[in-house]
Amino acid sequence: MDKFAAVQAFVAVVDAGSFVKGAEAIGQSKAGVSRYVGELEAQLGVRLLNRTTRRLSLTEEGEVFHSRCKELLAQFSEAEAEITAHSGSAVGQLKINVPVTFGQLHLAPLWPAFLKQHPRVTLDVTLADRFVDLVEEGYDLAVRIARLPSSSLISRRLGSTRLLLCASPDYLRERGRPAHPSELATHDVVAYSLLATGESWEFDGPEGPVIARVNPRLRTNSGETCCAAAIRHQGIVLQPSFLVAPFLQSGELVEVLPHFRSIELGIYAVYPSRRHVTAKVRLMIDYLVAAFRTPAWLA
Repeated sequence: MDKFAAVQAFVAVVDAGSFVKGAEAIGQSKAGVSRYVGELEAQLGVRLLNRTTRRLSLTEEGEVFHSRCKELLAQFSEAEAEITAHSGSAVGQLKINVPVTFGQLHLAPLWPAFLKQHPRVTLDVTLADRFVDLVEEGYDLAVRIARLPSSSLISRRLGSTRLLLCASPDYLRERGRPAHPSELATHDVVAYSLLATGESWEFDGPEGPVIARVNPRLRTNSGETCCAAAIRHQGIVLQPSFLVAPFLQSGELVEVLPHFRSIELGIYAVYPSRRHVTAKVRLMIDYLVAAFRTPAWLA
């Protein structure tokens, strides 16, 4: 029996709450994981898990063993991190969380070149716009677009993007151009429902800050849907430059109220700790910093 693999399997099953999910988490078959746990129990001479058709639960011995195994796996990860950091070689799986639209448009084209440069690395990239707890969910790294709040996470700035007020030329010909953000209340608006400020859009104008209340005809959690509606003359949108730049260049959209600047957001690589940063994380961050030195949306 491979004791290390058996311990990994046992911890994965307990943490996931089932043999199927535990097997998926470590890339093993359910039968293989079940065999490992059974062999552990046979060697230890105790039952570690109570199994029913609906759920798993730890026995008293299982709780003690699980706690010690978690510690051992964590210590192994730290030792591995120290060695790879010193050696400078990138090895193993790199689990990354990125925003959906930015991930599709600007990050997806970057992964193949990184993998080619580092053939011993595998990437597990999850696209999600919800807040992700890196530590709780086991991510090595995340890309976040935000006014980054203070937190226990370490961050490195990759670039920035500004929210731009845009509409199609046909919409503006029909409805007229607003002269001030306060006039947005009388215009058709397509709103991004995950915007932190909700339906109060913030601007910095010639005479100082302005907050404009809007009354959306369409709300959506997809920036691409917002742009698609705006291109089809459905209203005014407030979307990041990394998304609208191609439509501004093609003339499908034009900027509205350019003298009133909206929110600027930082684009950050964030990771849980400065201590024992693995080579794969450090090399990925350096790679992203270089890739966004001259962002396409600012060209």
